Amino acid sequence: MDTNMVEPNIREKVAFIPIDEIDVARPSLFQKDTVGLFFERLRREEPVHYCRESYVGPYWSITKFDDIMAVDTNHKVFSSEAKLGGIAIEDMHSAKSALELEMFIAMDPPKHNQQRKAVTGAVAPSNLLLLEPTIRERACQILDDLPVGEDIDWVDKVSVELTTMTLATLFDFPWEERRKLTRWSDVTTAAPETGIVASYEARRAELIECAMYFKGLWEQRINAEPKNDLISMMAHSPATRDMPFLEFLGNLLLLIVGGNDTTRNSISGGVLALNQNPDAYLKLNNDPGLITSMVPEIIRWQTPLTHMRRTALQDWEIGGKKIRKGDKVVMWYLSGNRDETVIDRADEFIIDRKNPRHHLSFGYGIHRCMGNRLAELQLRIIWEEIHKRFAKIEVTGEPERLFSNLVRGITKLPVRLHAR
Repeated sequence: MDTNMVEPNIREKVAFIPIDEIDVARPSLFQKDTVGLFFERLRREEPVHYCRESYVGPYWSITKFDDIMAVDTNHKVFSSEAKLGGIAIEDMHSAKSALELEMFIAMDPPKHNQQRKAVTGAVAPSNLLLLEPTIRERACQILDDLPVGEDIDWVDKVSVELTTMTLATLFDFPWEERRKLTRWSDVTTAAPETGIVASYEARRAELIECAMYFKGLWEQRINAEPKNDLISMMAHSPATRDMPFLEFLGNLLLLIVGGNDTTRNSISGGVLALNQNPDAYLKLNNDPGLITSMVPEIIRWQTPLTHMRRTALQDWEIGGKKIRKGDKVVMWYLSGNRDETVIDRADEFIIDRKNPRHHLSFGYGIHRCMGNRLAELQLRIIWEEIHKRFAKIEVTGEPERLFSNLVRGITKLPVRLHAR
């Protein structure tokens, strides 16, 4: 999101909208990549902002880094519970969602801690060391199969392929059917307006199909010796082995989306950011050692999940505003990652930042993304292998973006590869 590249007339329109009429929940603002202008204004004029009317009902927007941290690290006041609405701006159990899913990210302690602990071993440092050679081998295979000098869709050929391969490994999922994981990830967060699903009923049917497929894998693994894949871990953990059906499905979808969207969209977002910032690309080509600091900068810049939502369990004050018990509170990570009072030159893509991991993209507190190091590992490997092969990945057309206020997704990115 480079607000400096937005047309002046759009900037002027945003400047004249009455502050109390700003509604940053509209998915079209994210698809057009203009939401940054609204966040810029809210940070400046009303960083804790109440929207009275929107398609998701009234909600508070928390737009500055420190205020977001204060909410994210206070789970005793700000709840993630699905029965209160869950972790997205649109209530998890709204009538149109059709499935009353439960998942550990939408739980408070102690149940959250018990279920999360059941699967964290899959992304433990020791397991990542074992995974690294496999991820590198696949990254090399993907890149070596790409045509040089021809237009391709980077999202489909690289971003989706690498993350789906890694996810299939984590689940020990049937290899030839791994693209089912990509589809289910897309369907999980899709509304009919995205074009991904025809209706909420169709979405429900596909998610039930996902659950039944995994139920077959579960039944195989629960009767076998415990292994290091996510299904086996859940099947053999006392905290997760007896989950009700909708909790089973909810946790599966959480792991699928969490293992897919962050990395997929950061791989695409990094290519776009380097094309928008040619000086940074030149610096990278001259010093590939900068990949280590560039990776977290890409994740900050892209912010693959734009927000997380909480529900206030009691009256509380943030930024001089009185939050009431039961209010919907939305932490806009995308905005916090552009807060210049905390991040120096936050609107610039700087691949040699001194403290590049100081960002909000993974969240904070008890719900901090458990796969953050796996995401960084995949990005580091793919860029190391890109650097060996290609002098430049040239973006040759406009990116297509997802119609979503939750996943900051790039659905298509036309590029041309230039050999080194």
